[in-house]
Amino acid sequence: MAREVTIGEAARQSGVKVTTIRFYEERGLLKAPPRSDGGQRLYSAREVARLRFIRHARDLGFGMEAIADLLELAAHPEAPCADADRLARERLADVRGKIAALRALEGELERMVTACEGGTAADCAVIDSLADHAHCRADHDRSALAAG
Repeated sequence: MAREVTIGEAARQSGVKVTTIRFYEERGLLKAPPRSDGGQRLYSAREVARLRFIRHARDLGFGMEAIADLLELAAHPEAPCADADRLARERLADVRGKIAALRALEGELERMVTACEGGTAADCAVIDSLADHAHCRADHDRSALAAG
């Protein structure tokens, strides 16, 4: 049998913080592991690999529900991957929406900076734009960046 590791070692091997491992256990993404005689959590290589999977999915911006679905699919290698493809396509659409929102934000900031002539605050295009959204030429609502 492969050697089991403590939560600290599982954290080091997976790149996931100890508190995050406990959080994943609470959320059901990771089963509560067996404990040593001394009460320490013990993780198998399979559980550490699962932590790496979760971390990578989180790095790519997948939400907890999507990760749970992906873990379920990964546990059934004979299942079709249509759901995994759908989840990845949804995530890609979210990312593309955020990129579009960032481009609009970039354009508006570029316009503000270019319009500013370095005079006084009374004549400042940046100050004017911030004071009245009507001066802006593009929709640059930050809530689009938080979605997903």
